[in-house]
Amino acid sequence: MTVTEQDKIFMQQALDLALKGRYSTKPNPAVGCVLVRDHVVLAEGWHQKAGQPHAERVALANAAAQGVDVKGATAYVTLEPCSHHGRTPPCADGLIEAKVSRVVIGMLDPNPLVAGQGVQRLEAAGIEVLVGVLAEQAEALNCGFLQRMRDGLPYVRVKIAASLDGRTAMADGTSQWITGAQARLEVHKMRAQAGAVIIGIGTVLMDDPSMTVRLTTQQLNELGLSSEGVHPLRVVLDPHLSMPLQAKMLQLPGRTILMTSKESVESNPAMVEQLLAQRAEIVAVAAQDDRLDIESILHYLADEEQINDVMVETGAVAAGAFVESGYVNEIHAFIAPLLMGHQARPMFELPSVQQMADKLSFTIQQMDKLGDDIRLILTAKKTIRSDNHLPSD
Repeated sequence: MTVTEQDKIFMQQALDLALKGRYSTKPNPAVGCVLVRDHVVLAEGWHQKAGQPHAERVALANAAAQGVDVKGATAYVTLEPCSHHGRTPPCADGLIEAKVSRVVIGMLDPNPLVAGQGVQRLEAAGIEVLVGVLAEQAEALNCGFLQRMRDGLPYVRVKIAASLDGRTAMADGTSQWITGAQARLEVHKMRAQAGAVIIGIGTVLMDDPSMTVRLTTQQLNELGLSSEGVHPLRVVLDPHLSMPLQAKMLQLPGRTILMTSKESVESNPAMVEQLLAQRAEIVAVAAQDDRLDIESILHYLADEEQINDVMVETGAVAAGAFVESGYVNEIHAFIAPLLMGHQARPMFELPSVQQMADKLSFTIQQMDKLGDDIRLILTAKKTIRSDNHLPSD
């Protein structure tokens, strides 16, 4: 089936609509839909929040509100219409009931509850279906959701703010502020997009951070968000249950999970009880020699919390362990035009890198200037998958 330039134009419009929901739909994917007849847009819609109508249903409702009959129209949808009953009815059925004649889809949905069944249902109803228009862009739109559906793992981004000489804090731990206001704004947007933020207990003990999304009401509105439920799940890597009972984040809105070992839980019942009383949640994951297993942490977040995207904001030791594990999809390095000296703390500690042959190579996917700072978004050129256990950080 031939893909026309008009197909690409209207699919791009649907992708642009879907982008409006990329901060607010988790754990659902962001999806856009455009209804077209005779090269004229009849109605459009996008999925705004989990539990609310999906993009196709929104577009159909908008058409009905305008008194527009979409019979015989083409529906451009960035992701395969769902075919199952969740909190909302199947979108494939909605398109069939509306008597559209053609559905153009960006990509198939790897969710086992859909996985081609939406296409089958549409075709069984006599609707012409075209799949794979601007598929690469559709994939990039929901990389976290897609990875969770395909691999049972969230999409992992490591965020680092550093000086030109690769330092993240002075020897005494001082790190505010290495980067400027624009870079910090982007970090808060990253947190708003993430389902969970991972931080090491060492950072908690040193800085007592909030790990919340600190954006103005206007900034939240621009992202399609409100102050309610905006904060990501805070995940603290705490193998020995060293979390201070007075830690700031335990008193703030949102949830905090302490990832620890089964041995620590069993040997510290009093501390467990006190932490639970402070609203902390405690999860025991696989561990070896006091080192938490990265894969177990990520599988828990994907399976039990339905987390699509994870942001890692740890110190050099844990950040290095994540990178060496091979489970990091992107590194977001915010580089400030500063020199902090050799006694300051490094970006990563990488024990496996001993000689030139061990070096880790990355590809720059994006580079932006944010005020006086530079942001680099990098992906690894190869997967490592070495020791997947996290040291204390």
